[in-house]
Amino acid sequence: MAAESGKIDPMHQFEVTPLGGGFNLGGHEVLFTNSALWMVIAAVVLGLFMWGGMRRQLVPGRWQAAVEGFTGFISNMMMANIGTEGRKYTPYVFSLFMFILFCNLLGMLPLGVLGLHPFTVTSHIAITGVLALLSFSIVLVVGFWRHGLHFFSLFVPHGTPLPMIPFIAVIEFISFMIRPFSLGLRLFVAMTAGHVLLKVLSGFVINGFNAENAIIGSVVSLLSFTLMIGISALELLVAGIQAYVFALLTSLYINDAVNLH
Repeated sequence: MAAESGKIDPMHQFEVTPLGGGFNLGGHEVLFTNSALWMVIAAVVLGLFMWGGMRRQLVPGRWQAAVEGFTGFISNMMMANIGTEGRKYTPYVFSLFMFILFCNLLGMLPLGVLGLHPFTVTSHIAITGVLALLSFSIVLVVGFWRHGLHFFSLFVPHGTPLPMIPFIAVIEFISFMIRPFSLGLRLFVAMTAGHVLLKVLSGFVINGFNAENAIIGSVVSLLSFTLMIGISALELLVAGIQAYVFALLTSLYINDAVNLH
């Protein structure tokens, strides 16, 4: 939204605002916000997408082929990274991948021309952090459930010389504990940076048309708009890549818990 004096605030798009009255839970006020609304929209759209593509026709249509393509893609990734044991974790990683992908894409819908403001929930560290902690918690549960205290051998790679074990174990432990932070931070930064850049360029387009010097303003607006088109295409690619990276790293972390070293 434009701020005062025709300036564009690129951070306004990330503000979480309540959409109505909430309720009190244990002394804390719980509100339904625009962030919650777009998570619900993403879940509903994802549900409709999956429902429409699960007809199991002998000759699949485009919709069914798209759903089967996504499921096959994640299934093959889990088999390649974890092996046959990966099948039991495929539903979780697939749900994670599709939810992030749909949240990323929905946040890029050009609804501004209709006066609506799409909210990219994956541009908030609170959301990506929770998703990362959820994956990290699954890794811990699977690791200790399958291996017990032997799970700590994950911090000592096979073949480590005996004198190096105390140093390597500390480094491996720190690296392990950083995983949820890097996992959540990567997605948050990628989505935030792209949206900020697009908002700044849109400000150039609007302010260029409102400039006192119409020729220079029009040139700036035209160049900024052209650049916006290119970056929007790049952001679509980033939306898919970041969802894939999140799912890929989750599968690799689960593989560490399942197979150790």
